[in-house]
Amino acid sequence: MFDPGASMLEARFFPNASLSIVEHVLRHTGPEPAVIAVSEGSTRTVSWTELATEVGAMAAALTQAGVAEGDRVAAWLPNGIEAVVAMLGASAVGALFSSTSPDFGAAGVLDRFGQIEPTVLFATNDYEYNGTVHDRRQVRDEIVDGLPSVRRTVIVGSAGADGFEAFLAPHRGERAPMTRRSFHHPWYVLYSSGTTGTPKCIVHATGRVLLQHAKEHQLHSDLAAGDRLLYVTTCGWMMWNWQVSALAWGVTIVLVDGSIVYPGPGRLWDIVDEHQINVLGVGARYLDVLANEHYSPRRHHELSSLKAIASTGSPLSPERYAWVYDEVKKDVHLASISGGTDLCGCFVLGDPTSPVHAGEIQRPGLGMAVDVWADSGQPLDPRIKGELVCTQPFPNQPLGFWADSKNLRYQAAYYDRFAGAHDGYGIWHHGDFASWTGSDGQAFRSSGIVIHGRSDTTLNPGGIRIGTAEIYRAVDGIDGIKESLVFGQDRVDAQGGVDVMIVLLVVLADEVKLDDLFADRIRKIVRSMCSPRHVPHRIAAVAQLPRTRSGKLAELAVADVVNGREVRNAEALVDPNVLWVIRDALAGEVGR
Repeated sequence: MFDPGASMLEARFFPNASLSIVEHVLRHTGPEPAVIAVSEGSTRTVSWTELATEVGAMAAALTQAGVAEGDRVAAWLPNGIEAVVAMLGASAVGALFSSTSPDFGAAGVLDRFGQIEPTVLFATNDYEYNGTVHDRRQVRDEIVDGLPSVRRTVIVGSAGADGFEAFLAPHRGERAPMTRRSFHHPWYVLYSSGTTGTPKCIVHATGRVLLQHAKEHQLHSDLAAGDRLLYVTTCGWMMWNWQVSALAWGVTIVLVDGSIVYPGPGRLWDIVDEHQINVLGVGARYLDVLANEHYSPRRHHELSSLKAIASTGSPLSPERYAWVYDEVKKDVHLASISGGTDLCGCFVLGDPTSPVHAGEIQRPGLGMAVDVWADSGQPLDPRIKGELVCTQPFPNQPLGFWADSKNLRYQAAYYDRFAGAHDGYGIWHHGDFASWTGSDGQAFRSSGIVIHGRSDTTLNPGGIRIGTAEIYRAVDGIDGIKESLVFGQDRVDAQGGVDVMIVLLVVLADEVKLDDLFADRIRKIVRSMCSPRHVPHRIAAVAQLPRTRSGKLAELAVADVVNGREVRNAEALVDPNVLWVIRDALAGEVGR
């Protein structure tokens, strides 16, 4: 059942077990919906029986195209049925699957797929967003030219011989093989955000991830067969993989492509009502947008089916908890969740059997030995911030990084920080800045937890570590501020040493101006809600903030460009040009 190995990195759960992903998914049959795909212009539904037909045809088509066990199949596609069928078909033949979204440019796609050298590429002609169809054929051609390993390109949206339907048509009626492979057989490759260098290719295994998702879906999210799950994501974020796994429990997955606020802020909630969504997943940023625009879903929608909302991508402030219960639904289970692409799952998340407390994540994941440690390697008491760690092996540790045969980069990424812990057996260092919420005298390691931001984005003015989430909580509640970003700018102190100056960037509502009075108000609120050390030294108004394609603020990239360091892999950002605009603005007279 469990082989502890010589180190935490080498531990193996169920070393002799085997399974088939498609066997788990395709055991569900019938006319009920398996996948509902909602785009800006249409809705398509595939039943459980039809899904089995599509996956069978896909597996046969991939085999005919020369795809064998261990090969890679890549998808550069919108969030639709074709991506799900491609992933399951690849798994059926033992190939590794990898995907990203079509808003990625050629350089970003090649940084990812170029490392794993796929044999077959699924690509698109275009995608729709905000009511506009974006032609991607030229970018697609650049990607194909840059991937000499690809022997067959299949185009979604093409009616010709190179199209998706033409690829499957000769194989309709063939059944997908249910070959059971090792619990540790590679399933897919996910990628780090790429904002700190070339994206890491993280290899995840079938049984490891499926077991983790079974726990997170069924126990932590209360999902059961017949329920409907919608997570707002693209094919380029781990939450897409997380959602697709729910098919194995008979859960209908609802895929949404395009903008969730087009043609208005009610679009997502219209989908919740129309398709009777039970569990909805969104980024914390989306809830911020709705709250700042004073949109109230409960006043415009029934939401009778909705039993849980999961929020991830960034910390959820106490004020946003209150907003959800006031403006969305009073009896919904609001679960802030946190984990990462690194494990394709969560370390801390919701608990439908326990109370929800504003501002904190309810509990560590079942079976996850989560703790908060000081830099010295000692567990910290409640309310003291430190490093989020996992002190015991967990099933869905990744197999490693692609082309890292000796696991040197993998070990350096997660295990070297506390290498001597547990007599050298090691622990997982996740890179989140966190604290327990328990009180003295209680078993606080079974209590709630607060994520204060990423460790690598914490600020150190005067040598004191400050989590960016604390400043965001104070600033984002101020009327007139639509969103904000905080980072550290290096400066030389009076003694000639290097200190950090806190810089706050704000995007303002149209009618608001950043004058001295408003800047002073911001500082007073930060001082009151946080501390004098949190008060920004400089505040600047900008038109737009840089975000990764999964919606996360690119704090490190801003710090790099402003401090004159190389910006690594700017292609990971939706619009890299925003960085240079911010740099130039801060060099002028914008700051106060």
